[in-house]
Amino acid sequence: MSPTLPETSSPPRLRRQSALARLISAPAGAILVAFLLLQLACITYALIAPDDFRYLSARNLTILMKAIPVLGCMALGVGILMIAGEFDLSVGSIYTLTAVVMAVQVAGGMNPFVAALLAILIGVAIGMLHGYITLKAGLPSFIVTLGGLLFWRGAVLLYNGAVQVRFDPGPIFSGLFGGTFLGINAAFLWFVALSLAFFVLLHRHRFGNHVFATGGNRAAATAIGIDVARVKIIAFALAGGMAAFAGILATVRVGSVQPGQGTGLELQAIAACVIGGLSLTGGRGSVLGIFLGAMLIHTITNVLLLLRAPGFYLDMFIAVLIVGAAAFNSLIERKGRG
Repeated sequence: MSPTLPETSSPPRLRRQSALARLISAPAGAILVAFLLLQLACITYALIAPDDFRYLSARNLTILMKAIPVLGCMALGVGILMIAGEFDLSVGSIYTLTAVVMAVQVAGGMNPFVAALLAILIGVAIGMLHGYITLKAGLPSFIVTLGGLLFWRGAVLLYNGAVQVRFDPGPIFSGLFGGTFLGINAAFLWFVALSLAFFVLLHRHRFGNHVFATGGNRAAATAIGIDVARVKIIAFALAGGMAAFAGILATVRVGSVQPGQGTGLELQAIAACVIGGLSLTGGRGSVLGIFLGAMLIHTITNVLLLLRAPGFYLDMFIAVLIVGAAAFNSLIERKGRG
């Protein structure tokens, strides 16, 4: 009888590499690693040269906490729709239209909380309308919402013209959405709270399972009894509602709203989702990835501003990051299928 060879465990280095590989292949793994490395580099440089790179200054951190929630909240809605297998290119126009409606109504004497609720309901209704047209007409959501982008942008001008609208809702409303609590900006706290709510909805609730199933394989989802149309309509509604909420945060922060202020924001929201590990074909992604994607975009913007880099550097860097993230996500998906 031949002697039994003793079992040998994998070398520690191989185990560490395997753990790292598993982390990177997770939906939000790569963005988590990239974000932590960027933060480490920024903090290190800020400690070495605090006068030249004021990344850790209270003023800079406050600016970051005020800027991130607008893109972040919009990206949450766009992200859940992308996981369901659809796109919404109109969220930037919805963001502007609902903010203008809110500001005009408050200027006319409406209670700001009622006006904000009206703005969110309009965003939800527009999202549902886009979803209904997409499903009933059998059109790509890319085309439907591209039309929506132009239509609702025109609706802003039709409603109030090309003029800036001031927004003065009073101290209670301003404090709730733009004040500070324990030194943390209220808008950032809203972003964190909504991210947690979306995490529960997407990763701990049956509806989240339906969203992933719908985006991953629509035919299979239908076969097991999932109402695919209902799931997509709800996802469109969430995208529209979150765009309106982002408009509320931005309007409170600035104290006014301009007709063209949401231009390009829809592309940044999609970019945050792609960078955060969401698949362009649906069925894959995480709320953590969306959260970190929005954080990463604004961190990079902030770093370039602190380094006094030309503005076009940001567009170039984000473009490379988007393509690289999309290629990496595609590679991960192919490995998962293979």
